[in-house]
Amino acid sequence: MALLNQKTLTKPISFNGIGLHSGKSVKLTVNPSEPDTGIVFKRIDLKNNNLIYPNFSNVTNTSLNTTISNESGVKVSTIEHLMGALFSLGIDNAIIEIDNEEVPILDGSAKEFIDKILKTDLKVSSNPIRIIKINKKVEFKEGNKIVSIEPSKLSLDIDFELKYENPIIGNQKNKINVYTDNLQNILNSRTFCLYEDIELIKKNGLAKGGSLDNAVVVKGDQILNENGLRNSKEFVNHKILDCIGDLYTSGYKIIGNVKCYQGGHYMTNQLLRKTFSNKENFSIIEVQEKHLPHTFLNRNLLKSIA
Repeated sequence: MALLNQKTLTKPISFNGIGLHSGKSVKLTVNPSEPDTGIVFKRIDLKNNNLIYPNFSNVTNTSLNTTISNESGVKVSTIEHLMGALFSLGIDNAIIEIDNEEVPILDGSAKEFIDKILKTDLKVSSNPIRIIKINKKVEFKEGNKIVSIEPSKLSLDIDFELKYENPIIGNQKNKINVYTDNLQNILNSRTFCLYEDIELIKKNGLAKGGSLDNAVVVKGDQILNENGLRNSKEFVNHKILDCIGDLYTSGYKIIGNVKCYQGGHYMTNQLLRKTFSNKENFSIIEVQEKHLPHTFLNRNLLKSIA
């Protein structure tokens, strides 16, 4: 079957852990689903109005995570790492059952999602995938933060820069092609915070489940995690992982060139809202095997990133 046809899992895959911000235990199962289903979250702890669609228009909170809600106010938070894993693996359709309000943080990256999913085969349908092709440059600014997306011939490039006064984080830059580059360092990179921000974050009711097992903590010129960083650009690489996951709330893969300076969940969401507010900015097209090279499916992810 064609690599560029829609894909789902061959069997359910479950994950157990705690929510980074809620601190609550949670079980999540990614289930196979039919072509053209898309990605759907289902709160199985609730009997009614329990389906939530991870669409940019349903994003209701972007403070330190991406939260989606339905019309009844039922929500699922911290979806970005799982969405980044599904995007990177080319999974188009899945029903994600979850028994609480927050996706488990696991190790703070997408690594455990990727590794476990890669242990099973994917089911390829006869339905071609759809992609979003960016036709015009769109830009969103707020203060010193800026994010933009513009046309690209055949790739999704993400060019990200972050800047911190902290000497360990400093000014980091990285640029990747999501469809052809080896994404191991992106998918392995963990969420992070400054030690001095922890108290304020917890006062705001967040990071109740945070620990050195699921986040990189930086204090002055030291990394408090025993084994240090997983890669030299782990901070900016994690931001790119978040960006990939948030971009998947567009519903499809994207062909475009994204540039981001000091961005995050809010900036990416606002960029998507602005892009899709005008039909001249984009096209949605079906992709047949003959129209694109196989590199559109990242073959670097067909092996474990352990």
